[in-house]
Amino acid sequence: MTKGSRYPRAVSRRRSFSCALVVLVFLSLSVIILVLLACGILSLPVNSKGSPDAGRRAVRSVYEMERTGRREVQWVEVISWEPRAFVYHSFLSKEECNYLIELAKPNMEKSTVVDSATGQSKDSRVRTSSGTFLRRGRDKMIRSIEKRLSDFTFLPVENGEGLQILHYEVGQKYEPHYDYFLDELNTKNGGQRIATVLMYLSDVEEGGETVFPSAQVNSSSLPWYNELSECGKSGLSVKPKMGDALLFWSMKPDATLDPFSLHGGCQVIRGNKWSSTKWFRVNEYKV
Repeated sequence: MTKGSRYPRAVSRRRSFSCALVVLVFLSLSVIILVLLACGILSLPVNSKGSPDAGRRAVRSVYEMERTGRREVQWVEVISWEPRAFVYHSFLSKEECNYLIELAKPNMEKSTVVDSATGQSKDSRVRTSSGTFLRRGRDKMIRSIEKRLSDFTFLPVENGEGLQILHYEVGQKYEPHYDYFLDELNTKNGGQRIATVLMYLSDVEEGGETVFPSAQVNSSSLPWYNELSECGKSGLSVKPKMGDALLFWSMKPDATLDPFSLHGGCQVIRGNKWSSTKWFRVNEYKV
């Protein structure tokens, strides 16, 4: 009986030790999170419907990088949770923007859209820009940009399509559309498009915003609302700024398509708009 009574005590001591260890780990993680919050390195997500400042919570002071002979602060701004959309400020340098534009200029052609019934490309009045594609991994600078895009999205370089360079002149636009596919033909290589990164290669004097008409955000409360064109005021909009990169997800975390990712390019009213698009697939995209 004496020996039998000692076993439960040993089990009890081990359980007490395990509980104490769990509590210690939890407290340590809590302290780390509080320190990150205090330093501004981490921010808490907010409901995009519940606050006039929704979508404006920013993860600032990400890091500074030596570029173009001076230090530029780079930071990521959360602009929406429905759809999930983020702006990476100063993602590209001025030299990188100009390099992509000059590389694309000799090969620009009228942009097309995908026919949702056949999966084939076709001309359409809903998209009036011109564009061209740059093969993935084409040269050292493009490989460097693609590596940073992979780091930004946490998606493999191999899952990305080639860079698309687009040019919008005055009066040109792209009506609201989805980047994901509704046909089987375009998902055979790499599967569905999961995310898009739209990089602005130039400033635009007026118009040319990227607009999300279905976003669950009170866009009229945004600080830059009065600077937008009438098209830009029709939803959550991002003004083109040279070097900035807009990331948005076409699929939700549960891998279903996100209807809130509907987006368009507003008509350019004054100036020229140059941009570069990188689409990421669910699986490896073979080039």
